[in-house]
Amino acid sequence: MHAITIEQPGGPEALVWTDVPDPVAGEGEVLVEVAASAVNRADILQRQGFYDPPPGASRHPGLECSGRISATGPGVAGWSVGDEVCALLAGGGYAQKVAVPSGQLLPVPAGLDLVTAAALPEVVATVWSNVFMVAGLRPGETLLVHGGSSGIGTMAIQLAKAVGARVAVTAGGPEKLARCKELGADILIDYREQDFVAELRAATGGAGADVILDIMGAKYLARNVDALAVNGRLAVIGLQGGVKAELNLGALLAKRAAITATSLRARPLEEKAAIIAAVREHVWPLVAAGRVHPVVHATFPMAQAAEAHRVLESSSHVGKLLLTA
Repeated sequence: MHAITIEQPGGPEALVWTDVPDPVAGEGEVLVEVAASAVNRADILQRQGFYDPPPGASRHPGLECSGRISATGPGVAGWSVGDEVCALLAGGGYAQKVAVPSGQLLPVPAGLDLVTAAALPEVVATVWSNVFMVAGLRPGETLLVHGGSSGIGTMAIQLAKAVGARVAVTAGGPEKLARCKELGADILIDYREQDFVAELRAATGGAGADVILDIMGAKYLARNVDALAVNGRLAVIGLQGGVKAELNLGALLAKRAAITATSLRARPLEEKAAIIAAVREHVWPLVAAGRVHPVVHATFPMAQAAEAHRVLESSSHVGKLLLTA
C-alpha cells in the first residue's frame, strides 16, 4: 500500500507518499481500507518532530479516518468485512489501509457520505469528552470556545447549542466570526481587535463563562481564569500559546473553579472505547437528524498532504481539511 511517511522532521515537504508494508489486524482489531483521513494540529507537531506516536501505534500521521472494513482480527465482534466505518486512531490515517482497535470504530452516520465521515471522529471525541464528560456543560450555561472556526470549534459550537447552552467564540476576523454565527454562536469576539475577557463579561452581565474550551495553553491561562464564572471549568486541550505560565491560585480559589488538561491520543484503549461509546450514544443521533454536521473547508488527495498542512498552518480555513486515499 501507499502511505505518508516522515523520514526526517521538517516542513510540509517532509511528508512523502510512498510504498510501505500493509498493516495486519491484530487481536481485537480490524483492517480498514481508508477512503479519507483528516488533518489535525497534532499531525503538524508530529511532522515537526515534537509529537511522537504512542508505543505500538503506526508511525504514519493521521488521527482519524473513514473507510470500509477489509479484514477482522481475532476477538472482534459486532463488525464485519464490508462495513462502512469511521475511526479514532493513534496514528496511521494518512495511508491506504490502517489497523484499528474495534472499540474505536463508529458506523458512518445516516445521511453522511463515506468521505465526509472522516471529519468526525477526532473532533467529536475531543469535544464530547472534554466539554461534556469532564467539564459537564449543562443546558443554560455559557461555553467559551477559543478558535471557534477550527474543526474543534465548529463542532463545539454545534454540540453546545444542541444541548441548550449559550456559546461564545473567539476567532480572527469578521468572516470567520460570521461562519461561527451561522453555526449558532451567540457571542462573537475578534481576538485580534478585542479583549475576550472584557467582551465576555459585558455579554454575560459580568458572570463569565461556565466552561471554557482552550487550545492556547499558557498564553491564555490567567485571562481564562479571569473569564470563568463562579464554579467555572477550564478545559485545556492545546498548547498553541506555550506550555509555561504563572497562575494566581487565589483567583482560581475565589471562583471555586477547576482546570483540566487532557489529550486523547495516548489514552488507554478502554478509555478511548468509553469515549467512542458515549459519542455513538449521544452525538450520532444528532448527526443523523441533521442537527450537527462536520464542516469541511477543502479536500485534497492524500499524496498532496503537504499542501493541506500548509493551509492548516496558515489558519485560512474554517472547519476540517480532508485527505482522500
